Amino acid sequence: MTTTPSPSRTDTASRLVAASSGAIYRALVDPDALMAWLPPRGMRGRALLFEPWKGGRYRIELTYESAAPPGGRGKSDALCDISTGRFLTLEPGRRIVQSAVFESDDPAFAGEMVVTWSFEPMDEGTIVTVTAQNVPAGISAEDHEAGLISSLGNLARFVE
Repeated sequence: MTTTPSPSRTDTASRLVAASSGAIYRALVDPDALMAWLPPRGMRGRALLFEPWKGGRYRIELTYESAAPPGGRGKSDALCDISTGRFLTLEPGRRIVQSAVFESDDPAFAGEMVVTWSFEPMDEGTIVTVTAQNVPAGISAEDHEAGLISSLGNLARFVE
């Protein structure tokens, strides 16, 4: 993972996934598939709104399954993180760019992130890279790294 200093921090994680870039792309634009693999370890998710086309909106909820999250509470309420955004770019088999805003009263989670999922086909599968730009200060680099790595591992298990 690569991290640059706040306030405009960028976090990046990558993983080789033994699947085609098309299969990975489909796992990102199907709300049921996305909610099956995106939630990091210890969380579950549901899509509240999902319009996977350029300019389309989404709203997803990630809920902590049993224990309080790092810092003692979720971003939106005690055990929940809700984010909303738009699909900015959808290039099948190549990349997805989306905005993301947390629904939170805490200014540490304010601001709009831009999240890019890019896919690089290789002989062994596809290198999937997720890059989050303008990461809110309330998300520690360590927690974000763990979450990104967990989600990428879940993605690999889902599509492989």
